[in-house]
Amino acid sequence: MFTGIIQTLATVVEVRVEAPGKRLRVCMPDVAAAVRIGDSVAVNGCCLTVVEIAGDTLAFEAGPETLRLTNLGELARGSQVNVETSLRLGDALGGHFVTGHVDGVGTVAQRHDDGAWTTIWIACAAELTRQMASKGSVAVDGVSLTLVDVELGRFSLQLIPHTLAVTTLGRRQVGDRVNLETDLLAKYVGRLVDGER
Repeated sequence: MFTGIIQTLATVVEVRVEAPGKRLRVCMPDVAAAVRIGDSVAVNGCCLTVVEIAGDTLAFEAGPETLRLTNLGELARGSQVNVETSLRLGDALGGHFVTGHVDGVGTVAQRHDDGAWTTIWIACAAELTRQMASKGSVAVDGVSLTLVDVELGRFSLQLIPHTLAVTTLGRRQVGDRVNLETDLLAKYVGRLVDGER
């Protein structure tokens, strides 16, 4: 379980094919010392297991399903990623409950910069926007954000200067693909409502 509050931007140092998946090695000096083999770490919002530690660099294995359903398959040496270690009992919940199980990938459809602030529209599957509500929560590349407008198949976000500076979202441009996780509570409410029909 995660909160969607990004702890650090990290850099991918190696992507190695290990059929049928890939091994990702990511340099993350700000969090590596506190992590152990077997721990869960969210990389761009996708929960991965630490399989190797070498100094400031952690290695993860991403299977074909993960590579297909997230933007992790697009990573290359030098790519920057959002990183959050798993929530521990007693930690502050600054964002919202994020599982690290990506629901789908969206595409940045519009970006409007207004001084130091940015508004972006993200296009995605209509089934995902059915689990969203204006002023509700969504995780985009692992970042907990408040939804502004929600329409069928797209939604908007207003990004503050801090978020733009400390996450990959400041670098996202039209056409970029982002990992999306809808709010956990919305999923359960949706299941209950669907069950009543």
